[in-house]
Amino acid sequence: MQSKIDEMLTHMSHSHQQMARVLDAERQMAVRMAQIIHDLPDNDPEFDGINGLIENSGQINKSIIAYLGSIADLQEALAETLNHVVKELGSHEEE
Repeated sequence: MQSKIDEMLTHMSHSHQQMARVLDAERQMAVRMAQIIHDLPDNDPEFDGINGLIENSGQINKSIIAYLGSIADLQEALAETLNHVVKELGSHEEE
């Protein structure tokens, strides 16, 4: 029984490492977008007028929201996994 729990924990650990890598890539993308925005000129930017500026700002906001949503999903997955592990360990200790 313990070996099955160990295998499950190992598999979940690898899955969480992969999710963390994806989140890190998204974080790097968001950081790079922030750097690009910071480097834009303050006066007379060429964004096809106000509509273009609003559209580009919306796309950046969507990327940031997606990143934060991914972090929330990762936290939820970690909590669910830990919940299962604690239940398994609790039932294993009762035996």
